[in-house]
Amino acid sequence: MGDPPTRTLSAGRLWRWLDGWTLATLVIAGFALVPIAAVVYLAFTPSDNIWPHLVSTVLAGYVTTTLTLMLGVGIGTLIIGVGTAWLVTMCRFPGRRIFEWGMLLPMAMPAYIIAYVYTDILEYAGPLQGMLRDLFGWSGKRDYWFPEIRSVGGAIAMMTLVLYPYVYLLSRAAFLEQSMGMFEASRSLGRGPWRSFFTVALPLARPGIVIGLSLVLMETLNDFGTVDFFAVNTFSLGIFDVWLNMNNVSGAAQLATVMLLFVALLVFFERYARRKQRFHNTSSKFQALPGFPLTGARGLGATAACLLPVLLGFALPTLVLLHYAYLHFDPELTAEIRGHAINSIKLSVLAGAMAVVIAIIMAYSARIKGTKVLRAASRVAAMGYAVPGAVLAVGVMIVLGNLDNGIDSFARTNFGLSTGLIFSGTIAAVTFGYLVRFLALSLGTVEVGLAKVTPSMDGASRSLGRGAFATMRLVHLPLIRASVLTAVLLVFVDCMKELPMTVILQPFNFQTLATFVHQYASDEQLGDAALAALSIVGVGVVPVILLSLTIAKSRPGHAVGD
Repeated sequence: MGDPPTRTLSAGRLWRWLDGWTLATLVIAGFALVPIAAVVYLAFTPSDNIWPHLVSTVLAGYVTTTLTLMLGVGIGTLIIGVGTAWLVTMCRFPGRRIFEWGMLLPMAMPAYIIAYVYTDILEYAGPLQGMLRDLFGWSGKRDYWFPEIRSVGGAIAMMTLVLYPYVYLLSRAAFLEQSMGMFEASRSLGRGPWRSFFTVALPLARPGIVIGLSLVLMETLNDFGTVDFFAVNTFSLGIFDVWLNMNNVSGAAQLATVMLLFVALLVFFERYARRKQRFHNTSSKFQALPGFPLTGARGLGATAACLLPVLLGFALPTLVLLHYAYLHFDPELTAEIRGHAINSIKLSVLAGAMAVVIAIIMAYSARIKGTKVLRAASRVAAMGYAVPGAVLAVGVMIVLGNLDNGIDSFARTNFGLSTGLIFSGTIAAVTFGYLVRFLALSLGTVEVGLAKVTPSMDGASRSLGRGAFATMRLVHLPLIRASVLTAVLLVFVDCMKELPMTVILQPFNFQTLATFVHQYASDEQLGDAALAALSIVGVGVVPVILLSLTIAKSRPGHAVGD
């Protein structure tokens, strides 16, 4: 007699636990996980196994080149990002106020665009080598040595110039949060600015620095435009080659799975490096940061150290693009670029809006339910940002291709009709890829906004008879409006710049600004693509300004004086 009530009670508890909010979150997490799972599944169940061929021919080269690229970019961004963050935050020198936000400007410049610009400047037929030949009377390349821009070293330099802001941003935030008492103790022991930096500030800032470095390395893994233009054989380029040139999806999935191992190792080492690295201020009283004065040669050196990355990573490429856009202005080409810009904006707005709606659902579900399952689902949904675009593109095409084949087979069997491609090869595929890759940006931003809303607001709304949805609509959304707009903007900008996923997933006769610039630059027609490249850079400047304003206000109390 006791069994049926027990089963009914269990079913009731399950239904109460699995309400609309929880179900929506689990479904979203499942959709985000499917492309990654599809890649791994196909890699282990290939229809045409070329893995032995890949291992014996190209795999070792992909591993070596990718690791070399990551090592070089990691070292370069660490030196520039941490060093300039310390100078701008803790020292006083000419131009420091400008560099506070100026150091972030190269973040708006995609690596593939800066690669196109510097190749045009530094190659044998470019203006720099031509000027050197005229100046010294050299007649040919055999008369002198000049570094080859289209090489692993060139790719390292290009990526370092535009990726160091990730390390700078998080290092500066970590330095701003440090207690003045630590530096007073260091100075009382007779340590100057640089000894205080190495013995006090750097160890305390290590968690933030490690996160910034991990983001840099993930972006390095994701890059396609630079390595393709420089013919540097990394995993990202290998996936394209195996899929599009060898026409072997299984082989591409196998390379993508190895690439996923790189990502997993990065995540593991990032968490391992930050284990037990939690530091708390022992005082809630914040004072102005020390502001070590740098005068004379030291001041000029600090100014030069901060100016050079901004000059090379943003100012010079922008001026070159402006010059090319002026020289190669063509009304017909401008009209074509306008059409591609509309395509980019439509896709980016659609992905940004959908990502923010999904992020609100997931973040609010975790807020009102607070279960471990929902927190785990949020982490799963955010995995896409750590996965390179080429890998996700493979997964999206596998999933949507099988879905289209299934629908077509069903329609042929039951209705005698062929539905063709409904999802793969359409805007839906690109949007799905963007959502999986950039959902983490919107989710993190919305979660931060919701965390600032006191729980008492929820209780007050519930006491007035408002349900969860009404509370979210009438209370939380107005309070987190700024976070929602920021989330839309961040996803929008990253979608505008995204290249590897767009190249694979874009429909026929459909181009975005990113794919247009890549196509023309690859055909040595950078001048014709300059206006489109400037449009991408211009869009990227907006979040840079927002980030600089946010980080400047992140420390309670007063800023360092000039």
